[in-house]
Amino acid sequence: MIWDVHCHFPSNWENPDNPEHEKAVDARADALRAAGITRASLLCGGRFGIEYEEAIELGRRHEDLFIPSAQIDPEEVNGRRLRELHEMGYRGVKISGVLRPYDDYKYFGVYQVAEELKMPVLLHLGVIGGGVDYSVTHPRRDPRAAATMQRMRSGPRARMAGGRDVSAMRMRPFHLDTIANNFPDLRIIGAHMGGTGNYDEAASVARWRHHVFFDLSGGDTIERHAVERRLVGYEIGVEKLVWGSDCGNDDIAPHVERLNWIFDESGLTEEERDRIRYDNAAEMFGEKEPVLAAE
Repeated sequence: MIWDVHCHFPSNWENPDNPEHEKAVDARADALRAAGITRASLLCGGRFGIEYEEAIELGRRHEDLFIPSAQIDPEEVNGRRLRELHEMGYRGVKISGVLRPYDDYKYFGVYQVAEELKMPVLLHLGVIGGGVDYSVTHPRRDPRAAATMQRMRSGPRARMAGGRDVSAMRMRPFHLDTIANNFPDLRIIGAHMGGTGNYDEAASVARWRHHVFFDLSGGDTIERHAVERRLVGYEIGVEKLVWGSDCGNDDIAPHVERLNWIFDESGLTEEERDRIRYDNAAEMFGEKEPVLAAE
């Protein structure tokens, strides 16, 4: 069984006036199931263009699969509003692209309510990707990269490509240390193992904060680093890792295959693999009871 903690609500960025949400949600569910995903935290609402009420109803088309999580802007959503979202049926929270550091006191009301309501909080860490990955290609030599760059610079995607007040400095793993110290029972997931460039920070926080976890989403580069830099089961213990897709439908199954490759290269046992695939997330979301070691 596999739990996907980082599954974005499928949005049609190329044709926002004709989103066909039902068709998109069904297609996402089909792709997840085909890849062997058992449960998926569906990240809904916020700046991604669909209202919370509509998104959760669409997610209920596949109640056996989707766990609704609310994508929020903590500048606009306070603790009271988070309670309303929980009453609506949302069981988790996703935050990214913030105007202040994650551990700013202004956001503490959200964390306090999430802790009380047992809503795990997933926080993007590091540079926000999208568009052309210049570490592997360049529009100068790659026609597909050139076409992607042009799409990002014009039309509906332009607002995601630039001109936003976003900084990776506000979204660092050490911010999770502050949050965990103030809200010790809050389940916290840092995305992308901390983000490229932040692995040491992520490992340091995971080492000492009981309820801080990191997901393995983020693409081929982060998956490669997970092996090359001995991050899985060595720098970051298997009890502190979960898996997320964070990609389009066609890439979900390949990333599951890459996850198995990481397991093989890291020499994990089947029990350790199950921890990362499913058990850690299931315990975090209250669908499996944690069991401590006995003398």
